[in-house]
Formats: sequence, structure tokens, C-alpha cells
Amino acid sequence: MRIHVVSDVHGRADALKSAGDGADALICLGDLILFVDYSDHGQGIFADLFGQENADRFIALRLEKRFDEARAFSRGLWASLEGEAWPHIERAVDRQYAELFAAMPAPAYLTYGNVDVPRMWAPHLREGHRVLDGETTEIGGLRFGFVGGGLRTEYRTPYELDDDAYAAKVEAVGEVDVLCCHIPPAVPELLYDTVARRFERGSEAILDAIHRTQPRYVLFGHVHQPLAARTRIGRTECVNVGHFRARGVPYVLTV
Repeated sequence: MRIHVVSDVHGRADALKSAGDGADALICLGDLILFVDYSDHGQGIFADLFGQENADRFIALRLEKRFDEARAFSRGLWASLEGEAWPHIERAVDRQYAELFAAMPAPAYLTYGNVDVPRMWAPHLREGHRVLDGETTEIGGLRFGFVGGGLRTEYRTPYELDDDAYAAKVEAVGEVDVLCCHIPPAVPELLYDTVARRFERGSEAILDAIHRTQPRYVLFGHVHQPLAARTRIGRTECVNVGHFRARGVPYVLTV
């Protein structure tokens, strides 16, 4: 059985349309929407609302880890819009989800990324789309577990969880053949982004599950330009499936 896996789609509806070509199923590990594009500051919801110059400034502050200044700058921009900020964000997110789920192949097994808004997925799901989070399913005779979202960070993205809540989802999944997550296990070389020049947050709970249960594979995304795209822990192959927005091609898993 051939399974295609994508993560960090970030608005690439054009490439998503063909991501399932030649596969028996597609797995999507989240981060569908594009809020801020660190490679092209003119793309994304923030730039659409406030222009590239303001996006340049906002991104520069965040890259310099001046998070309080970035939040203050952002608050000033949101205050310049009519009404509250969230309705503007929600409309933009909803437009992106409509386009992305229309392009999403089927059958597809999906979980959320840290940048996703879970409650906004349901209206856009089509027949053959199945969302799993802290749950398992059988694909091609193997047991797959899915754990969505990310852990708390200074970036305050929409679907960040406390460590205990995240660990509870990993525990609920239990022993599987393939563990599918948005974020990596807490292994330094899997967490360091060589372009952003920072460590992203990984999960100690996933790492513990690997040591205890030794799944065949752990598949994840989140780190766009990792120092190491894969590593082996015991018998477990840990694989970053790639930054789909940049690459436009899926990772291929044959089971």
C-alpha cells in the first residue's frame, strides 16, 4: 500500500490537488493555513490585511525574539481595523480552509497543526476526509495513531496545548505501528531549524512513547528546515515529512 504524507501545507492548495496522485491514501499532519510567510513576507493573512511593509516589521521583531514588541506592534495594527480583530482573522482563515479542503484528495486522514483552528475544519470536510487527534485507525493492515497540535510557545499559535494535555493524547493513542504527529519528538537535531536558527518545541511524551512502544515509524513536520530530517531510535524511524509549502511534493510511505 502506498501512502502519501504532507505537513505544513500553509496555503499550497495548488500542490495539494495532486498530493494524492498514485497513492491509496493521503495523510495530512496539519498547519493548513498561512498566517505569516517567513520566506515571502507579502504572502499570508497578516500581509493581506496590513501590507508587506508591516509584515516585514512584524517578522523582523519575532526573528529577533522581541516578542513583547511584536505583540504591541500587532495590537496597534489590529486596533486600526473596524471592530474586533477576530472576525477579520476568522473570515480570512475560513476562505483559506474552503480552498484547501476543496483541493484535499480523498481518502485522507488528517490531524491538526499548531497553526490550525480545529473548530473551523468541520464545515469544510468532504466525504473521505477523516480527522483524528489522540485517536487510532487501521490503514493497510497497520495501526496508525494521530496526535495533533503543538506545545505552548512564545508565538502563541492557535492550537498550542499544555504539556500534560498533549501527553494525555499520546497516552490515549497507545501502542501503534505508525505514530503521526505535527511536532517532532524532543530530539535536538530534529528540532533545530537551520534557516530560522532556532530550536522549535518537541514532545518529551512522544519521545517516551518511542522508547516504550517502538513503533515502526514516527512521522511529523513543523520544523521547516531541520538540521536532520530523520533519525533512528531503536527500531523506530523518525521522519520529518517535509515542508509542503516549499516542496510541493509529499513524503511516500509504502506499507
